[in-house]
Amino acid sequence: MRLSDFDFELPESQIAERPVFPRDHSRLLVVDRKTGERQHRRFFEIAEVLRPGDLLVLNNTKVLPARLFGHDVSGRRFEVFLLKRLQHQPPRWQCLVKPGKKILPEGNTVTFSDGSTALVRHRRGAEREYEAEFPGIAAEAFVEWLERVGALPLPPYIKRPAEADDARTYQTVFAKDSGSVAAPTAGLHFTEELLQKVRARGVQTAEVTLHIGYGTFSPIRAENVEEHRMHEEEYSVTPETMARIEATRAAGGRVVAVGTTALRTLESLPEHGLSGATRLFIYPGYRFRNIDGLITNFHLPKSSLYVLVAAFLGLETTRECYREAVNKNYRFFSYGDAMAIL
Repeated sequence: MRLSDFDFELPESQIAERPVFPRDHSRLLVVDRKTGERQHRRFFEIAEVLRPGDLLVLNNTKVLPARLFGHDVSGRRFEVFLLKRLQHQPPRWQCLVKPGKKILPEGNTVTFSDGSTALVRHRRGAEREYEAEFPGIAAEAFVEWLERVGALPLPPYIKRPAEADDARTYQTVFAKDSGSVAAPTAGLHFTEELLQKVRARGVQTAEVTLHIGYGTFSPIRAENVEEHRMHEEEYSVTPETMARIEATRAAGGRVVAVGTTALRTLESLPEHGLSGATRLFIYPGYRFRNIDGLITNFHLPKSSLYVLVAAFLGLETTRECYREAVNKNYRFFSYGDAMAIL
């Protein structure tokens, strides 16, 4: 498959810069996976398209305020963007650094707004990769420290700076386990009241955790799509969630993933078990084993997320749905509208 097969025209004006309020009032395109039949609704109507006995699987990861701003002893300003924890104590993280060219061979000590410091240096054997070590911060207090000092990392296609409201609107209402640098955006549409309405209809919910890395924004660069390699992301599923999935299947209900990250978590289970690190890349021809439905946002052209949707729905139907969404002025990406494939 060629990368150009997954391209489409998207006006920049349809990239959502801000969320809808209330969050469950975004638009919802409902697609019948078998027939391709489509309905145009609002997200607060999601309970009406689910069935008693279905199971919604939610990713409960929480976005870290992973952007840190500071200066070195000479006064040079740096942004340190934490990506992945490498060591617990002292805390050491893989990171992006701006300006990376100013990092000295021996590293730079960067001081943050509260006086805390990090030694920022090149990673050994990796020319453009960096790491930051925080010697004065205890591992058990690190996330709390980040929440005081760090800033929320909005996706790169949102061109405005993060604002105070983003700390609330760019987290799901069920976020619990800190570790992501991006939100599981399909879950952003749910309110507590809507989840209660869904459960009152006889639809169960269960949670998984997949910590989303910066690689979720990485474009596919290989012209032959099958050659693309995903970045590694850590996930975990509790035995209770697994039992609920099995019981739903046994009773004839549908397992509906809320977001591509929940989907990839469930589809990683046969290979890695209840916890592990996954690089699963799903493209057309993949045989789905653990899910029956997907709730997702509208994704970037030529992205691994768009390719995943095409694998689940079929490439031609996906193209038709996206053309219709563009023509009807749906809003795209993290703060955009949603699609339910059932």
